[in-house]
Amino acid sequence: MPYRRLPNTDLARLRALRTAYAIGKELPPFKLAYSQSTLQKIQSFLPSFEKTLLECKHAYAKQIEKNKEYLPVLKKAKLYISHFIQVLNMAIARGDLPASEKHFFGLKENIKKLPSLNSESDIIKWGEKLILGESLRTKQGRSHITNPTIAVVKVRYENFLDSYKFQKMLQKNHSRAQDNLETLRIKADEIIINIWDEVEKHFRNESEEARRVKAKDYGLIYVFRKNEISKIESG
Repeated sequence: MPYRRLPNTDLARLRALRTAYAIGKELPPFKLAYSQSTLQKIQSFLPSFEKTLLECKHAYAKQIEKNKEYLPVLKKAKLYISHFIQVLNMAIARGDLPASEKHFFGLKENIKKLPSLNSESDIIKWGEKLILGESLRTKQGRSHITNPTIAVVKVRYENFLDSYKFQKMLQKNHSRAQDNLETLRIKADEIIINIWDEVEKHFRNESEEARRVKAKDYGLIYVFRKNEISKIESG
């Protein structure tokens, strides 16, 4: 005997609810295979489920769209921060600046290797350190580091920071929509199970095949097991 398969995706849940609702609006109450109280539940729930699905889809699409703009800004900030530190190291190597200048930027004198800039938090940390360090240096009368200057680095860094904060906001929006959707999925499943239970009960006196055909009009999905398919094909 085939078994019914509950929806396992949001689109399948939406389709099941819409199918049941459509027939509920079409048939008079005495012909409907599920109760009027269940119809009211569908009618009340469906708009919020549709709205949340749409919000989740739009939030994700917006995040993906803006991420394409964000990645070049991120790379640019990383590049300028890296170049500034490299210029500092080269000036020290040439003897133009003493190694002690590194302390202004939170860098160790004896380490020539660039600090890690692999994460967003790394870029935020070192961007802040470089901007603050160069400000302290110049206030003490030291000459500006150039090519790039800290002013140029700061522009790239602040562009990145603005984009970073906007991306985080988009991520929060998507996460919030996902949380709302997760709650509604549970409710959707409860309503669908209730619909299907009532429909099967309504057609319980029908033959198995007739019950299955009529129930499908209400959105019920039946799946044959492999051995049942083999019997049908061989019979």
